[in-house]
Amino acid sequence: MLPDRRHQLILRALRADGPITVASLAEKVGASQATIRRDLAQLEDEGLLKRVYGGAAPVLGQDDPFADVATVRVEAKDALAAWCANLVRDGETVLLDIGTTAHRVARHLHGRSLTVITSNLAVYEELQDDKDVQLILLGGVVRRDYRSLVGFLTEDNLRQVHADRLFLGTSGVRPDGQVLDTTAVEVPVKRAMIAASAQVVLLADAGKFPGTGMARVCGPEELDLVVTNAPGHEKTCNRLREAGVEVVEV
Repeated sequence: MLPDRRHQLILRALRADGPITVASLAEKVGASQATIRRDLAQLEDEGLLKRVYGGAAPVLGQDDPFADVATVRVEAKDALAAWCANLVRDGETVLLDIGTTAHRVARHLHGRSLTVITSNLAVYEELQDDKDVQLILLGGVVRRDYRSLVGFLTEDNLRQVHADRLFLGTSGVRPDGQVLDTTAVEVPVKRAMIAASAQVVLLADAGKFPGTGMARVCGPEELDLVVTNAPGHEKTCNRLREAGVEVVEV
């Protein structure tokens, strides 16, 4: 197998599974552990991952490109999105967060009499031609790789609106219920969305427990509902329920 192809498979495994051992990567990629170690050294030099004892971890502090993230755990994300879309009632105002899972929620909202507010350019593209949906695109600085709008303009716009529900994404949920994000610039937007919403619904597939992230978005007390496909990370679920959060496994 060519080195470039191995590197793609290694990075894809890190995006899907988080920190992973050399032995596991060797098995997934079909290469020797010595070859994997050389690959990891090169990828770390390029700033694409971080080597840790016995393996590698994703680089914190930056998002993978939207197009890459959109290919990870697709079936799980779509199941969560479909369940969440069924929560929405006609006439509601819905806030959709940045990210691929919120985009999948939008796919299930076609033909609904709704107002959708978002800074997610993929959501905008999904719903722009649907005449049943009143679509409000928040202003801001364009993050091209992640197809989103962020910054003080986005935050100011959010202070002028109110939503019945927010569908919030995350890069990770700690065992103490803290919701994380990998990119600090997104955190103020997410917090402004939470403040603008009557109900906060967190979508977190199994890969988000504990997932990754360096920046705290909110604590469990700011959530109303967590929708997941995880069989139940006991400590995390207990902490969420202690904070009054409903946890639904789809």
